[in-house]
Amino acid sequence: MAASNRTQVLRLYRALLRASQRFTAYGYRTYAIRRIRDAFRENKHLKDSEEIQTLVNKARTNLEIIHRQVTIGQLYSTQKLVIESPENTEII
Repeated sequence: MAASNRTQVLRLYRALLRASQRFTAYGYRTYAIRRIRDAFRENKHLKDSEEIQTLVNKARTNLEIIHRQVTIGQLYSTQKLVIESPENTEII
């Protein structure tokens, strides 16, 4: 992979992870992060530039979807799950 492609892919990877961190719902947040990491690991061996470009375009589309869903999710407040509350971390 050319250096510019590598930089572009890494920048997109970080943007996807950052955007996914903004999900208010714990389930969506953890699923999105896990799915992003798995997809990038699965395709890290690719050498074909056309296939890489196709996947980069798909990832950009997914980034736009994540941005929209985060915005929609922030419009509706929900209570945090027990697993998300830091004060519930003590062992009884």
